[in-house]
Amino acid sequence: MEIQLSLTELLFIMIVIVLLVSLVFLYFFSKVIGTYKSQLRSQSVKFGQISEQFIPLHNLFPWDSKQFRFLGSPIDGIQFEEDQIILVEFKSGNSDLTTKQRKIRNLVQNGKVDFQVIKVK
Repeated sequence: MEIQLSLTELLFIMIVIVLLVSLVFLYFFSKVIGTYKSQLRSQSVKFGQISEQFIPLHNLFPWDSKQFRFLGSPIDGIQFEEDQIILVEFKSGNSDLTTKQRKIRNLVQNGKVDFQVIKVK
């Protein structure tokens, strides 16, 4: 049994095969790109977390770094000055405050900060 295909039919089949191969290639390529982007994001976060710990040691840090206490979360740290206490959050690039950090900032701005002493006997 011999199958006879016209030139148009053969061209159509070849185009469909090329399109299918292209779609498979694009699918796997998008997976590789997605993984790569995820790794870059993760590295960026790790770099930010590491660099946050060194910012107080940099000469551009506006206060005495010996008076800075690193917390890490939900804010980066607290700077203790003689006339004020400053909650500090370091940001780089296009990063912005998290929802929790915005809530903390708003509490401070609204005077909702308190000092409590808890005695344990």
